[in-house]
Amino acid sequence: MAATVCPAPMQATSHGAFQGDNPLDYSLPLAILQICLVVVVTRALAYALRPLRQPRVIAEIIGGVLLGPSALGRSTKFLHAVFPAKSLPVLDTLANLGLLFFLFLVGLELDIAAIRRTGKKALAIALAGISLPFALGIGTSFAFRATIVKGAPQAPFLVFMGVALSITAFPVLARILAELKLLTTDLGRMAMSAAAVNDVAAWILLALAVALSGEGSPIISLWVLLTGVGFVIAIIVFLRPLLAWMANRSPDGEPVKEVYICATLALVLAASFATDAIGIHALFGAFMVGIVVPKDGPFAGVLIEKVEDLISGLFLPLYFVSSGLKTNVATISGAKSWGLLVLVITNACIGKIGGTVIASLVVKIPMREAVTLGFLMNTKGLVELIVLNIGRDRKVLNDESFAIMVLMALFTTFITTPIVMAIYKPARPSVPYKRRTVEGSPSDADSELRVLACFHSNRNVPTLLNLVESSRGTSRRRLAMYAMHLVELSERSSAISMVHRTRRNAMPFFNSGDKDGQMVVAFEAFQQLSTVRVKPMTAISDLETIHRDVIDSAAEKRAAIVIMPYHKMLQQDGTFHSLGSQYHAVNKRVLRGAPCSVAILVDRGLGGHSQVAAKNVAFSVSMLFFGGPDDREALAYATRMAEHPGVSVTLTRFRPSRVQPDEESSAADEATVESFKAKVGAVKDGSVRFDDVEVSGKEDVLEAINSLSKCNMFVVGRTPPAESLVDRPEELGPVGSYLASPEFKTSASVLVIKRYDPATNPASKRFDPRARPPVATEVEDDDEELGGGGGSASVVPVQWTPTHDAA
Repeated sequence: MAATVCPAPMQATSHGAFQGDNPLDYSLPLAILQICLVVVVTRALAYALRPLRQPRVIAEIIGGVLLGPSALGRSTKFLHAVFPAKSLPVLDTLANLGLLFFLFLVGLELDIAAIRRTGKKALAIALAGISLPFALGIGTSFAFRATIVKGAPQAPFLVFMGVALSITAFPVLARILAELKLLTTDLGRMAMSAAAVNDVAAWILLALAVALSGEGSPIISLWVLLTGVGFVIAIIVFLRPLLAWMANRSPDGEPVKEVYICATLALVLAASFATDAIGIHALFGAFMVGIVVPKDGPFAGVLIEKVEDLISGLFLPLYFVSSGLKTNVATISGAKSWGLLVLVITNACIGKIGGTVIASLVVKIPMREAVTLGFLMNTKGLVELIVLNIGRDRKVLNDESFAIMVLMALFTTFITTPIVMAIYKPARPSVPYKRRTVEGSPSDADSELRVLACFHSNRNVPTLLNLVESSRGTSRRRLAMYAMHLVELSERSSAISMVHRTRRNAMPFFNSGDKDGQMVVAFEAFQQLSTVRVKPMTAISDLETIHRDVIDSAAEKRAAIVIMPYHKMLQQDGTFHSLGSQYHAVNKRVLRGAPCSVAILVDRGLGGHSQVAAKNVAFSVSMLFFGGPDDREALAYATRMAEHPGVSVTLTRFRPSRVQPDEESSAADEATVESFKAKVGAVKDGSVRFDDVEVSGKEDVLEAINSLSKCNMFVVGRTPPAESLVDRPEELGPVGSYLASPEFKTSASVLVIKRYDPATNPASKRFDPRARPPVATEVEDDDEELGGGGGSASVVPVQWTPTHDAA
């Protein structure tokens, strides 16, 4: 009898091509090549699918299939050179190691306390969205067992098919909602809450399926289940206090000790080893450690920052390629196989969409929103692939059934975005939008001025509050402020975690010690001490589309002016540091498309680094008036500031000595100036100055402006009829760009205002007053208290307390 000779295992590193070695015959250089190829292919596909607004997981699944035997792998030369059979254990090990830590991140961002607060509507939708597809999955399994998987064990196969059809991909759903600007709508919050419940149920069912799929007697499966329950109890009883102790010793504002990070990551691996030894799967241990890590304080956030970029960017795509190498679409051949593919896609859609729609209608959600919710809940993703891979490894699924299920997951996720875009449009408020400028018409004289004030970080909040307090006007001309925190939503999972933690009342869940909580406290204190009514909100979007959140919110709140932060941040030495070209582009897009006037705020610390109480306000404001519609709008804003008892205003009017002014524009300018004098003359006594400066050139203008550098704030129009004071003016215009430049030595903040003009601002006409009225919600009712319209389609109202009702 001839002895069987096993091939020699791959060595780690080669001696180099000059020594005659082929690097692809060694595991390390081959793994490096595989990782680079995977990253290039998946990122290129993600870029190609970007116009279709597909989540990155679609590109990663397709990339895995393309690199496998379904496409490029049809070339045996390519497959044997880049993905030889002897390299697959190394590839699978790296992929599963990345998967372990990714599931740890998923557990970190899944707040069980928030899930317990899930409302009855979301809970009913989640349960219906699990039960019906699970039942249809069991029914589908009989068709599979009768045709292509005849030898599969019955009980595990039933559970695997039920889980595969009932899963909703929690992170993928968040990305789709973000792309569609629905992440923070009532519909999006309902979908996220239901998906969170669905996620937990899917993991429990998956653990059951894995336990049942083990080889041996039912007694062994029972032992696996009981030991798994004991492991969960041990994690809660012993590991959770240890992690809480480390989190408590990592206070906010101080760096987390490296030993705590290392210990936590080692615990992830140890827990994964324990669950693998039990016979469940190593990923359950990592997931459970993430679940019990305390979510309050900086500890969880630091863990996410340390792990996610390397894992999500490099190692996790390997898991999709590992799955793609096992997926051979060619195995789906003949009418029987294609019929089963149609059957499983149909049952998956009917079960998930039908169950969700029925439950939604029962809890009185309108039909259009119910159908949209159904398609959103039909999103599959990574967890689906995990289920299918475990089923294949446990011999529950064969190659043909595995390929069918992968294509089902790909199809159901791919159709989500285009169908939701086609059937659902966020409703616009039906209230007419009349006042779009600060100046307004005579009929707006006693109306409330609505300001949408945007900021990127808490550093901008004191200046913003001091500016709004200074421009609140008289008591009968009220001011309402919508303070919008602009948060970039990146591919990183930590950016989505803020949305995941939602309270039962659909308000954001902020920790009392984090920066967002401090901002909420600042706004609450400001409203208590001022006559200005404040509505904090958060817009979560990528920087390329966040301007739409601002524009849509300005239309929905019927704002007269939008205040945007300058794209440069003040440094300690008094210079400005650019936040990046993307932030600059956001301001340009808002200036082009806003349905009202727009102001750019150059923050040099108006009033210092803290909010100034109303009775202590003592600011001096310089209004530079050259003429034109933008300057007239700026003067209208300065008029409101002049009405404040603690604000002194100096109106400096620049008159060119040589240029003959346009008669019509000059008449409008004269009328605006006279109106300013008439209004503030009745309110002020000695705190308003009027200066006429005749200028013959750029030098005279610079001299006049430099003489005013000691003031606290400059107010100027964006496009005055004046010579540019800098070589390359930015979005601030010819004069404002100089006021923000390093050549101008001052500590004064600058407010540059552009008046709304539909003739030159055609993009602002997107607001359609004939749109159907929105469905009443808690958020909208709270907004009506502020005098607002319908709820925003793209912002999260920040937590409101009963004290505001008394204000």
